[in-house]
Amino acid sequence: MLRELALFGALAPSLLLYFLAAIPLFVIIDQLVARLGIYRIFWHPPLARFGFFLCVFAALVLSTQS
Repeated sequence: MLRELALFGALAPSLLLYFLAAIPLFVIIDQLVARLGIYRIFWHPPLARFGFFLCVFAALVLSTQS
């Protein structure tokens, strides 16, 4: 269940922690996909990158839900 977490006395939504955890995972996946040249098949590579980030973020959130 998503709830607020206390970080240094301030309440932060748990989605913020998922977002911060998704960034390094996305960077690793993005470098791998770029090296393989997969972005060349997309019409708009930045949009594809954004979509990949959303997939990583959603996978993290859904994998930790009970």
